[in-house]
Amino acid sequence: MLWKKQIPLAIAFIMGLIFGIQYFVPHRISDQFFQGYLDWGIVIGIFGSMLGFISFYRAHGMRVKKKAPAWPYSLIAIAVSIFMALAGFIQGRETGTIYSNMYFYVLVSIEGTMFSLLAFYISSAAYRAFRARSAQATALLIAAIVVMLGRVPLGEQLSFWSNIWPSLPSITNISDWILNVPNMAAKRSMELGIGLGIMMLSLKIVLGIERSYMGSD
Repeated sequence: MLWKKQIPLAIAFIMGLIFGIQYFVPHRISDQFFQGYLDWGIVIGIFGSMLGFISFYRAHGMRVKKKAPAWPYSLIAIAVSIFMALAGFIQGRETGTIYSNMYFYVLVSIEGTMFSLLAFYISSAAYRAFRARSAQATALLIAAIVVMLGRVPLGEQLSFWSNIWPSLPSITNISDWILNVPNMAAKRSMELGIGLGIMMLSLKIVLGIERSYMGSD
């Protein structure tokens, strides 16, 4: 139906126009209006979380019902999520409760293990990416080695020339220069491009050109 498309487009256009103007209006009413919008955003986010939980239980419940491959893991995920929710509602989240102990002694440990594995994965990917097959790859490899040495005490100890010629920069100084000058320039150019992309996408949504948020229909 036509109204199912026109109403969301009208809401996006009106709200985008209002908040585009609100940003440049330094007035108490404008600030209160924006704060009210943030409060409503929290409420909408809570309902969005509820939809996420429903989708979570529905997806894993279907896997358990159909006995899909690795379905016991889905059963464990459902059981643990219900257990954590009940523990939080019954005892609260204070230190020493079941919820707190499960979070700090189980979840935090699992996250530490995952990040440790991720570190080895990143090292493997860096080894494949930094092979000196060209001048650009060689420069990237040298810069990466210097930055890594400059972040650890070993790099300062390897800078033996600093004791002989104090005017020469150490590995730590070179590492800081790489991070603060060429790396910062590349980072800011990327942030500028991302910002322009966000502005263009927001403008397309406000004007109704971009409609992917309305679904495939």
